[in-house]
Amino acid sequence: MREGVGYYLAGFADGEGSFNVSFRARQDYKAPWKISLCFNISQKEKVILALFKRHLGCGILRMRPDGVWYYEVNNFNALWEKVIPFFKKYRFLSAKKKRDFSKFCQIAKIIKKGEHLTEKGIKKILEIRRGMNEGGKRRYSNSEILKRLQESSETIRQIRQEDWRNEIVRSSGKPEVNINERS
Repeated sequence: MREGVGYYLAGFADGEGSFNVSFRARQDYKAPWKISLCFNISQKEKVILALFKRHLGCGILRMRPDGVWYYEVNNFNALWEKVIPFFKKYRFLSAKKKRDFSKFCQIAKIIKKGEHLTEKGIKKILEIRRGMNEGGKRRYSNSEILKRLQESSETIRQIRQEDWRNEIVRSSGKPEVNINERS
């Protein structure tokens, strides 16, 4: 990529881009939340967004029903291997975008390590995310996320206790024999 194009795209993203961390309620996961990262930009004209797609080599470009074009990358590997390195090389000028990107990278590291699958990791992500994208809408508040996490943790603990009580497995189908009994 020509250096000028990289700086141009970074400057454009500095003003128009967004780094997001979302929590999606899931019934089919052991954990009650799926945590997703996303980089996106929307514009009325497709040309600049197509440049992003071509130069980053990832993401989806589509038109919304309101006629605005939308470019997004939400695949974790593409974010980790292409988007994050790109913006580490072609840095932002605005303090707000630098801060949001730094927090986005911290959360990506937590996810890369698999820590987002733990209660401690989720709490850490919520704390980091707290100052990101001020004024942005969040579908679930931190308190809702933590409440559901607690409910899920309690359910998992109850299931584990139940499994533990029923730990005896009879492979032969014969009744148990207490070795301390005398015949």
